[in-house]
Amino acid sequence: MSELLPVILSGGSGTRLWPLSREAYPKQFLPLAGERSMLQDTWLRVAALAPAPLVIANEEHRFMVAEQLRQAGCTPRAIVLEPVGRNTAPAIAIAALEASADGADPLLLVLPSDHVVRDPAAFRAAVQKALPAARVGRLVTFGIVPTGPETGYGYIRAGEAAEAGEGVRAVARFVEKPDLATASQYLASGEYFWNSGMFLFRASRYLEELGRHQPAMLDACRAALAAARRDSEFVRLPKERFAACPADSIDYAVMEKTDAAAVLPVDVGWNDVGSWSALWEVAEQDGDGNAHHGDVLARGCRNTLAWGDHRLVALLGLEDVVVVDTADAVLVAHRERVQEVKEIVAALKAGNRPQATWHRKVYRPWGSYDGIDVGPRFQVKRITVKPGAALSLQMHHHRAEHWIVVSGTARVTRGEEVFLLGENQSTYIPLGVKHRLENPGQVPLELIEVQSGSYLGEDDIVRFEDVYGRG
Repeated sequence: MSELLPVILSGGSGTRLWPLSREAYPKQFLPLAGERSMLQDTWLRVAALAPAPLVIANEEHRFMVAEQLRQAGCTPRAIVLEPVGRNTAPAIAIAALEASADGADPLLLVLPSDHVVRDPAAFRAAVQKALPAARVGRLVTFGIVPTGPETGYGYIRAGEAAEAGEGVRAVARFVEKPDLATASQYLASGEYFWNSGMFLFRASRYLEELGRHQPAMLDACRAALAAARRDSEFVRLPKERFAACPADSIDYAVMEKTDAAAVLPVDVGWNDVGSWSALWEVAEQDGDGNAHHGDVLARGCRNTLAWGDHRLVALLGLEDVVVVDTADAVLVAHRERVQEVKEIVAALKAGNRPQATWHRKVYRPWGSYDGIDVGPRFQVKRITVKPGAALSLQMHHHRAEHWIVVSGTARVTRGEEVFLLGENQSTYIPLGVKHRLENPGQVPLELIEVQSGSYLGEDDIVRFEDVYGRG
């Protein structure tokens, strides 16, 4: 089905699942509903329909996107990097422009990267049903058959049958998230469906409708893509031009204004995993409704969600409670109030607390580092460098570093010296000296780094050479 091009939107920050999901490592990169990440599952559920996707991603997440797709056996057609978030309407416009740059006009299957679809085969069958309507110019969205009077989703009211596509109906109207009484009426009517945020349409038709209803947005997207920098892996949008683009969702910018909107009701086991209560709903539960992940011991509990990756989490006599344990933060909340997690994140940001953005373990294109301990004028990290990878040639103004190799082999550049270190060997990098760490071996390099100095922030790095193009 070469005319079909999946467009995976991976620009979200996922803060509603804090503390597991954070800005620097949001939920689409986490294995929340299985062994694979949500991004990987998004691609794999449609891999049988098209040879490669086009991905729109946050510039800060570029290496995670590329690496996770590589692990899933996927070579994207392109990974377009957003320097700032402008919501879904501009992101999809950039995808449509990029997809049609060579004169083609594919059908775009637009998919958020952080949703669960429990029945991928049913979803693929739904895409097939929607194709005829998209081919004749309809902008098709997939409406989820509601399983209850949900107040956390927007709804779509379906109208008359569309002129093409089995089961496809015209959109009568979009409605905002309702209160419980209204949601119950929607459910009873059988005419309303949850708004999934998944779409299928011809690239040219989306651009045509966007130009009709939001011409300034389309012009800004054209200017940004025309000025993009391209390399072997990424299409990098210029910050100033893309930031000048109006920010809006596809629903507000196009779908609620166009007369070409259509909806295909589907029952595919969909969930946007937009909160901890939503994750509880899709997780495997025991006979008492408990969904537990990791080393969790519970007695006398009902309808609880517990997530523990780092240590034993013990629950006694609790109902409708969420407990999430990470290396540097613990969340305990009533299941009916987990939407308020965003207020915790806002408070962390207001206090400039790193827990709003970063995990203790931070992923980099060369590997990762884990902050083990920190105190006045010192910091200890466990560093892992992937085989064949190298950190930048760099220097620090305010700190010195001690490196102790735990396993693997390190190639160290220190000033004019270049030498190897094996297990249990160490070296010292004085303040102000150019240095680089590399892994020339075939196994991961593990080492302990002890930093000492007057300032230990990650922004005290002057890079001279970097294979990953960082400044």
